[in-house]
Amino acid sequence: HRRRRRPVVSPCGGLRHTDAICVASPDGNGNALTTGCVTPGMVENVLWPAYFDAELPRSDGRRLPAEQAVPEPTVDEIAQAVQQVGYDATIERGKAYSREYDARGRVLAQGTTDTTKNDLVRAVGAYVAVVRGE
Repeated sequence: HRRRRRPVVSPCGGLRHTDAICVASPDGNGNALTTGCVTPGMVENVLWPAYFDAELPRSDGRRLPAEQAVPEPTVDEIAQAVQQVGYDATIERGKAYSREYDARGRVLAQGTTDTTKNDLVRAVGAYVAVVRGE
């Protein structure tokens, strides 16, 4: 049977939360890679750079039409676009999309209970092009 790894509880910079859970995800060597606070019941959508990459075919993970996508988007551009759309964004560097070998990272969009993932990807994709100036 598989053992589930429990998150390491962290004080999250000394802030006190009444309705949030503060966690750090270990990398296997005991080093915390990511930390953050999660409110129970909060919806997170994972956004990978491949979703917005104009140089990739849809079979490799692109979710936007090629004319709406941008070449080689970064997680910083995606996070900025998520914030422009009106949601909180958390960048996790060192994460690799399952269809790619390079770890370009990913963006977690929090509080997206009022939209579908497809609508979120389309809205963020439009802002990534604006952020980049295309």
